[in-house]
Amino acid sequence: MIEVNDLHKAFGEVRAVDGVSFTAHDGQITGLLGPNGAGKTTTLRMLYTLMRPDKGRVLVDGRDAAVETVAVRKSLGVLPDARGLYKRLTARENIRYFADLQGVPEAEARPREQRLIDALGMADIAERRTEGFSQGQRVKTAIARALIHDPRNVLLDEPTNGLDVMSTRAMRGFLQQLKAEGRCVLFSSHIMQEVALLCDRIVVIAKGHVVAQGTPDQLRAQTGESNLEDAFVKVIGTDEGLFG
Repeated sequence: MIEVNDLHKAFGEVRAVDGVSFTAHDGQITGLLGPNGAGKTTTLRMLYTLMRPDKGRVLVDGRDAAVETVAVRKSLGVLPDARGLYKRLTARENIRYFADLQGVPEAEARPREQRLIDALGMADIAERRTEGFSQGQRVKTAIARALIHDPRNVLLDEPTNGLDVMSTRAMRGFLQQLKAEGRCVLFSSHIMQEVALLCDRIVVIAKGHVVAQGTPDQLRAQTGESNLEDAFVKVIGTDEGLFG
């Protein structure tokens, strides 16, 4: 479980995150939804300890990210906005390298590595160098790498961005599998269809603030809109930000 309490982060005069609070529960998919520039990626970076908040607190499975940083990092599987693969390594070697960095014993790492390759449909690319991979192939490799240490909490920054239709469908199925395993899954998106199909709870962020949160049905009820996209537009106050 991930608990976020009153997070703030400014860059000069720009308040990228301004008092964000929410909880992402185990066995659920929680979506961070908002227009481009809303503060979703900055929030995630503070959650996975890449950035330190100016104010506020992040708890991961009850551990304070600012105090027990190493333990928190071990409990997280992260797909960042920059996928950052090692281009001269094969997909399998990228995954294996992260298993070594996480201290996963070889006896555990090898079967887990193969399960991830199978689950993500990577058999045809596992032995290829990642240089020249398509966007979908890069994302699959980065997700497998992020999960090799079997984390209970999974943070994904726009996991379907740039994927084709078939890869997107496969990714949705994989996220549902993570949920079924009882993991806490938190992902950011600005794609309404994605959030509507996957999320148990939605946290809507606009201009660094949480402007609404709840189940899809609750958001529709709160706004009086039957369509989730119309509800989203109403809570952020404008439709200009959808393309900003």
